[in-house]
Amino acid sequence: MFKNLSNQLSKTLSKIRNYGRLTEQNIKETLDKIFNNLLEADVSLKVIKKFIQNIKKDAVGKKINNNFTPGQEFIKIVYKNLIKIMDSSNKNINIAIQPPAVILFIGLQGVGKTTSVIKLAYFLKKKYKKKIVVISTDIYRPAAMKQLQILANNMKIDYLNIDNKYSPQEISKKALFYAKKHFYDILIVDTAGRLHIDNSMMNEIKDIHNILSPIETIFTVDAMTGQDSINSAKKFNDLLPITGIFLTKTDSDTRGGAILSVKYIIKKPIKFIGTGEKINNIEIFSPKIIASKILGMSSELSIINEIKKKINFQKNKNFIKKLKNKNELNFQNFLEQIEQIQTIGSKNIINFLDKIKINNIKNFSNPILSILNIDNDTIKHTKAIINSMTIFEKNNIDIINFSRKKRISLGSGVPIYRINVILKQYNQMKLITKKMKKNHNFSKIIKYVKNLF
Repeated sequence: MFKNLSNQLSKTLSKIRNYGRLTEQNIKETLDKIFNNLLEADVSLKVIKKFIQNIKKDAVGKKINNNFTPGQEFIKIVYKNLIKIMDSSNKNINIAIQPPAVILFIGLQGVGKTTSVIKLAYFLKKKYKKKIVVISTDIYRPAAMKQLQILANNMKIDYLNIDNKYSPQEISKKALFYAKKHFYDILIVDTAGRLHIDNSMMNEIKDIHNILSPIETIFTVDAMTGQDSINSAKKFNDLLPITGIFLTKTDSDTRGGAILSVKYIIKKPIKFIGTGEKINNIEIFSPKIIASKILGMSSELSIINEIKKKINFQKNKNFIKKLKNKNELNFQNFLEQIEQIQTIGSKNIINFLDKIKINNIKNFSNPILSILNIDNDTIKHTKAIINSMTIFEKNNIDIINFSRKKRISLGSGVPIYRINVILKQYNQMKLITKKMKKNHNFSKIIKYVKNLF
């Protein structure tokens, strides 16, 4: 998804990323290129103009955050405005009413409504443990009802089988009565695909809506159709109160135009996206994640998220504070840091530092790589050594001579040669932290991580 748009925007933004100063001229040149990138991605012209206008307003004359270079600040502004175009305060599906909560799916032919009905039913059943029944009112397409029934049966979701000799309006009445009678929490209704220029079909969907009074009317949009889907969404929205959008086929090589345009044009939130053919390929729509993918930042963010799950922020905060205050790294700090390195995973740390361009971490010297590749035995032995030390020794490692090592070895059960190896690693880390404090890269890491977390 967004491969072409992401590649184009990455090329456009790579130049300004390293600018030491933002001027009206280099901002204008970059915005002109972004304009063309979005136009090629089939984004609505109205949306592009508003997007460019907002970036220009935020960027020209803006005071630069000290944590970023001017070029990075500009990319941050682009990212923020991408989110703004797609974001909405009302993203959640509304099922908090007296049962049954009716969810009505509408849209054009061939956009993937039937599969989306089952995806949402599966999602709601799994997430909220609701009793759900699905029904099809599509009496026109051969085997439409059978398709929904098969999908529902496969996912162990209740399907109400009503003969297609009844009209869609009659089917809707029967389905609503059945859902009430059997105490279902949610009734999800699939409808026939229809063109917005077909008056009889549009009147039919209006009748169905009036009968069901749905709490959610979900308009299904094929992410590959671009501006056509936006135009049809506007027509449907004029007739029915659409409450949300379900984007399908976002795993395809889509240009991204529909995703960036549809919410802004019809003023309705994107609530879900289909990310593949399998029934569990459904996600709650996240503007931040989509914006990061568009800007080619998704791999960086996935590493960051992995680290965020595992990192102990309080210990890290205290550690950074000590370093910034010019305090020495003591042996207890050393243990805490190597424990975090092991928890986060050395591969994650190396990838993260490489992604944010801190020199080239993969070409760093062996002492750093040896510390990043701490093993279980080192953690276990370090704990045992600390427990066998006096408080004075923990804070003054340099005083530990051979006789002290013998005593610590007896108390900890760690052989003297292993104590020497661990003390050497400690001294290496202490040396590294000293160098980092004198080096601008340390400040860059601190500021970058601080902003992300």
